[in-house]
Amino acid sequence: MSQRNIQVPVGYDLEEDCPFQEVLERVASKWVVQVILASSAGPVRFTELESAIDGISRRMLTLTLRRLERDGLVTRTVYPCVPPRVEYTATEPALELQEAFQALADWALRHRPTIAAARRVYDNRVSAEAEDSILS
Repeated sequence: MSQRNIQVPVGYDLEEDCPFQEVLERVASKWVVQVILASSAGPVRFTELESAIDGISRRMLTLTLRRLERDGLVTRTVYPCVPPRVEYTATEPALELQEAFQALADWALRHRPTIAAARRVYDNRVSAEAEDSILS
């Protein structure tokens, strides 16, 4: 698979050209969160990640792992054996992110009932308003 899509352009200064928004978008993406959570317990193989992350394609997992490795959030270790064995491990910055992701997941679980209730109230109100506008 080509690595063309993740190469750094010539003259690209990471200190200047890696804006805050880009970093946030990268670490908050759906697959990155799941890969970091799945790899934070220790070394994990590609197939283990693939089966642990529901709905991710092999291609998307490969791209996500390459981006995480490039960003220093995952280390890739290749063992010289037949067949080759490759393991991925979350780095210290990724483990710090994992703590933040866990806090966010805990928040989401705690507030799920509140959010569900708010959605019901909103949907009922919007539905009633739509009925009123049809009847008027």
